[in-house]
Amino acid sequence: MELYEALYTTRAMRRLKPDPIPYDVQTRILDVAIRAPTPGNSQAWRFLFVDDPVIKQELAKLYQESQALGLASYYAARAEATGVTAEEAERVDEQKLGSAKHLAEHWAEAPLFLFGFVRNDATGNTIIPALWSAMLAARAEQVGSTFTTLLSAFRATETMALLGVPEDQEWTMVACIPMGYPTGRWGVAARRPVDEVAARNRWNGPLGFTVPEPLWPSP
Repeated sequence: MELYEALYTTRAMRRLKPDPIPYDVQTRILDVAIRAPTPGNSQAWRFLFVDDPVIKQELAKLYQESQALGLASYYAARAEATGVTAEEAERVDEQKLGSAKHLAEHWAEAPLFLFGFVRNDATGNTIIPALWSAMLAARAEQVGSTFTTLLSAFRATETMALLGVPEDQEWTMVACIPMGYPTGRWGVAARRPVDEVAARNRWNGPLGFTVPEPLWPSP
């Protein structure tokens, strides 16, 4: 696959088929991931694939709890800021939340999950390039994925215990990436133009160019 096609069309895919992902595909995804930059070549990371049905069922419960807590927290804060009740705000966002809720409801049906862990990095930032590389490699294999930190935010202790992460080695669970062949189509995600979200030299400095339409595929 051409590089720009992967970059432009790798987006969150939350509606996934249960079809298994072959080991040779998984191999290529992980081998790409570990080539990502890491500070001082420290490689203080650990990648964990999960495809065991029993573990996936337990993870589903934890993820559904995490999503409920995350949404409650988000909409409570939004209600406080706007005066709109949390219930009303969530109803307005129902269409946008559809795919996220679908993933939670069908979590155990996703064929594969990739967890990323780090040591000596409380922020978890050092593994982010590797996880994004894994998502790009998955796209090249026609495998959909999405990046979620809900388990890390709300059920990290329970999840790490379930996965057998050593308690005495100071591992931090950064993110989980569900993977599977998508039910939908690949495409370029709609975004605000770069000249609306970027500047030059100063916060409000003119960028110097505009990009009204995506540059890929080229005209």
